[in-house]
Amino acid sequence: MKTWKSYLGLTLLGGLTVVLPITIFMLLIQWLFGMIADVVSPVSNLLLGWMPLNEYLADLISILMALGLCFAVGLLVKTGVGRWLHSWIDRWLTKFAPGYKTIREVVNQFVGGSDNESLLKGQVCRAYVFGPGNPVSMTAIITAKHDDGTYTVYVPTAPVPSSGLVYHLPAECVEILAHITVEAAMRTVISCGSGSQIITAPASGPVTVQDVNDLPHTPAPHSPRE
Repeated sequence: MKTWKSYLGLTLLGGLTVVLPITIFMLLIQWLFGMIADVVSPVSNLLLGWMPLNEYLADLISILMALGLCFAVGLLVKTGVGRWLHSWIDRWLTKFAPGYKTIREVVNQFVGGSDNESLLKGQVCRAYVFGPGNPVSMTAIITAKHDDGTYTVYVPTAPVPSSGLVYHLPAECVEILAHITVEAAMRTVISCGSGSQIITAPASGPVTVQDVNDLPHTPAPHSPRE
């Protein structure tokens, strides 16, 4: 009886591990498409008034037009006139639009800007936030190096790395892991520490996300039955 219960439970869990990620991904895509469609709805309504299109097709064309506009703006800011115009607009919005500078810096941190400020371009490190003499360390990303030799690091929280803590640490409290990519380090955070062998093991070459996926994962221990 116990064997059948175990078999059914493991089979159900195996199915859930396959179905749930796909379902969540599809729901996320649906939510994202709906949110973008709301933004471009004025253009979609114009297209529907001009041409006999399906509503979803009109939304898709509007999104493609928006992406094309972003591409055109990207090309424009590569020119001298475009850089001057962007700089002027940026200074004007920073001066007169409260919150614009903060939003711009957050976007630059995650997707990168003209100054390559993206968080993904930082260096992975082990941050000894309780001092170099304490063995406790945290997976962190170096976001700034200062003239006095100290570092500012971002310690992401698991399993959502977009939130975390910022520490300002002396050099002796920061162990730089130049062989580990930010994407690989973030994968260990998202998986709540699973695959952290790449953080604690000695350097033996570049470590990528695929290397984290290939690591054996230790299952969580079961509590003993009475």
